Amino acid sequence: MQIDSKLPEVGTTIFTVMSGLASELNAVNLGQGFPDFAMDGRLSDLVAKAMADGYNQYAPMPGWMPLREAIAEKNSYLYRADIDPATEITITPGGTYAIYTALTAILQRDDEVIVLEPSYDSYVPNILVNGARPVLISLKLPDFRIDWPAVKQAVTSKTKAIIINSPHNPTGSIIYEDDIDELRKLVSDTGIFIISDEVYEHLIFDEAKHLSMLRYPDLRARSFVCFSFGKVFHCTGWKLGYCIAPPAFTSEFRKVHQFNCFSCHTPSQVGIAEFLKDRSAYLNLGRELQFKRDYFIELMKSTKFTLKNSAGSYFICASYERISDEDDKSFAIRITREKGVAMIPVSAFYQNGKDDRIVRFCFSKKEETLERAVQKLATL
Repeated sequence: MQIDSKLPEVGTTIFTVMSGLASELNAVNLGQGFPDFAMDGRLSDLVAKAMADGYNQYAPMPGWMPLREAIAEKNSYLYRADIDPATEITITPGGTYAIYTALTAILQRDDEVIVLEPSYDSYVPNILVNGARPVLISLKLPDFRIDWPAVKQAVTSKTKAIIINSPHNPTGSIIYEDDIDELRKLVSDTGIFIISDEVYEHLIFDEAKHLSMLRYPDLRARSFVCFSFGKVFHCTGWKLGYCIAPPAFTSEFRKVHQFNCFSCHTPSQVGIAEFLKDRSAYLNLGRELQFKRDYFIELMKSTKFTLKNSAGSYFICASYERISDEDDKSFAIRITREKGVAMIPVSAFYQNGKDDRIVRFCFSKKEETLERAVQKLATL
């Protein structure tokens, strides 16, 4: 018996390779995007209390209603968005799942989806599994801005959606008001959906404003907006997120969801619903991560890496042109083996392996972890 693979080109990812190497060599892992510090103890206590109080059975398919109500209140406060928790919010097992389910709800065979590269590695496989075609557009160096003329040229009668990701993984770039203007012009009078990946929503720096699709009624009306509790609350292993979309979109989203996951971890939902009542739980997150970013930037001045700007997320990219002319994958593997610091080559985020000699670091780590890593990198 043989499986006719839906993803014949997909093998072991570079993320698995680098994390495996880091583990094997006991290297400092600045590759994969997860914190090595404790999450807020108040939240873990609330989840433990929920379990002790008996909230251990299935939550409703769309999610625990008090949590959906807390999300609606949060988005009303942040974005002045009037969201119906009953018909527009669905709790999901992580942001990646929300993105996959949104794409599955809308895509038919031979549809096209515009993907901006470098991109989070799940987008293209999600599109291919649904029989659709990714249309790949590179972000513009040096700041990884969207090339709107190229995007406009890529639109065809088959264009079903565009994926927007801000704050951006892997680069840490964000979108600005001029990007919103261009996006509006692109989709106006079309049937193009927006899949908006906003999992790093609160991890944005330097007093910048997160430009969620929820801020703009015309864009919100055509968007699936996907979020992650795991990323913003530093509990990635909980795999809990949500999707906000108009009622008709949400109805189709839930048709897929109910036959896939159906229900998410109930105690986590109960705990987070209570946690969100304190706005400081999310309003201070960007400031805390900015401190780590700034600390890492200061440490890295002792190395020959040239850091790119990071305006949000867990990540910052760096050129190693003053160190080596190797391709980025070879460089990342060699440095992990020789110096004991794992990073991710940015070519892994391009389908064609485009190599600009740039690597990605995750700075969402303890200060001592960052110090240990940079001490090693400074010897290059």
